[in-house]
Amino acid sequence: MAELTDAEIDAATGRGKNARSLEPRAAAARYDREAGRIVVELTNGCTFAFPPALAQGLEQATAIELAQVEILGAGYGLHWEALDADLSIPGLLSGIFGTKAYMARHAGQATSPAKAAAARSNGAKGGRPRKSAG
Repeated sequence: MAELTDAEIDAATGRGKNARSLEPRAAAARYDREAGRIVVELTNGCTFAFPPALAQGLEQATAIELAQVEILGAGYGLHWEALDADLSIPGLLSGIFGTKAYMARHAGQATSPAKAAAARSNGAKGGRPRKSAG
């Protein structure tokens, strides 16, 4: 393996400093029992909160387990030791609450008045149209 030059090391250090100043990172994290949310204070002054039921590994956790959240990797992740659960801050901010397989299983489970009305309308017409053999 080739050794890194001083210029390559300096460039990598510069990229790291730039990333730390621009990318969202957690400064603090806690479980707000009253609101039923994980609350993350970001280094840029913003606050992000989400219900633990959305996140892989936190769905069935107790309030005591949820309160034991730790910040990992210079603020790029959250960790719950007792639950063996890890979530990335960039992922959470992008709406990614678990692995691809987990997200695929939970896609389309959201309900809304419009979705309920569409389901009733389709049901009144005989349900979902059959797929053609085309």
